[in-house]
Amino acid sequence: MKVVVGLGNPGRQYAATRHNIGFMVIDRLARELNVAVTKKMFNCLVGQGLIDREKIVLAMPQTYMNLSGQAVGPLLNWHKLDPSALVVVYDDLDLPAGALRIRPSGGSGGHKGMQSIIAVLGTENFIRVRVGIGRPEAVDMETVDYVLSRLEPREMEDALKAAAGSVVCIVRDGLEKAMNLYNRR
Repeated sequence: MKVVVGLGNPGRQYAATRHNIGFMVIDRLARELNVAVTKKMFNCLVGQGLIDREKIVLAMPQTYMNLSGQAVGPLLNWHKLDPSALVVVYDDLDLPAGALRIRPSGGSGGHKGMQSIIAVLGTENFIRVRVGIGRPEAVDMETVDYVLSRLEPREMEDALKAAAGSVVCIVRDGLEKAMNLYNRR
């Protein structure tokens, strides 16, 4: 069983922003797998489904980004899973827009949502799918303004498709194969 968590901020004002890439990937997976991510559980919206015969839980924390660990920790505990069953999908400023990087572990890279999860779980040993959003082109644009700025409807379509595919590949074929296929793009 895998718990796949997409990071983002709840609320309409954040719906199509760069910082909500994780939510967008979960939405895409939910559509592709015919999973309703509507049940409220431990400050998350969750849904359960299958990839082949592997049970998955799709989750979107409703705690706001910087407190994501407060939702992820209890969710893993409820399912009696350790962090090795966790896959976190989130935005990354340090990757070019649309690039993917899948890693088995690592630091937060300054991402506050990841800092929160690492602090609550007490480990960095869980899978992450980083979706590049690039850095702002305008030198005077604040980072917070950039990550909370809206995406054009089709701007990240290929990245969303690839990120959802990478999660399916992780569950179906394993982390190593997913890294070989998706980190090269």
